[in-house]
Amino acid sequence: MPHVQGTQPSWPQAILVDFYGTVVEEDDQLISQICVEISGTASQQVDPRTVSAYWSALFSDLCTASTGHSFITLRTLERRSLQETIRRFGSSMDEEALSGRLFAYWQQPTLFPDATVLLTEITCPVCIVSDIDRADIEAAISQLGIQVDLVVTSEDARAYKPRPEPFRLALGLLGLTPDQVLHIGDSLTCDVAGATSLGIPAIWVNRTGRTRPPQQRIIHEVPDLTPVVEILARS
Repeated sequence: MPHVQGTQPSWPQAILVDFYGTVVEEDDQLISQICVEISGTASQQVDPRTVSAYWSALFSDLCTASTGHSFITLRTLERRSLQETIRRFGSSMDEEALSGRLFAYWQQPTLFPDATVLLTEITCPVCIVSDIDRADIEAAISQLGIQVDLVVTSEDARAYKPRPEPFRLALGLLGLTPDQVLHIGDSLTCDVAGATSLGIPAIWVNRTGRTRPPQQRIIHEVPDLTPVVEILARS
């Protein structure tokens, strides 16, 4: 089990970090393209943004309901939500083919260059906490050739962020308490809100210049992962 040596370790003793959208690029461009294709083959006139909003809300609701004994893997939820979105707008697109494109990206995502700097320069244990299936993230990590100490997935925790189970599982595997770790992520809802609800300090990676909600408890807001190395050096 990863641990920090020394009688008076500096804070944080471990880093929890989101994967898609934080370490690697999200599948946003692919999602947008799929929504354009569904819109273009729909039986009714519909804007791709309407398709995207419907699909996103449906997918989010399915993730929220998927926990414990009712847990369903992300691949299954993606396929169900996509199939229903295609049906809702009367599109002629093939769900299996579209899903295959998403799954392929999940296993071969694009690494942010600044993530390499972070992962190679920090010295404390790093645990990825991701809403993804175990096989997909293992394939992605292997393909990218990056090194981390632990990986916790929604499939392991049988719940999706921002629920506490993934964070608690990570803490348990590290043998640490919420005030001994730091979580880094790009999602205000899943990462920041999920971590801070347990008392885990959070750094928000705001790559797109979004407006920061005043009620969010964020110890640092950064445009990418590069400043995090300096922040940790000062800890």
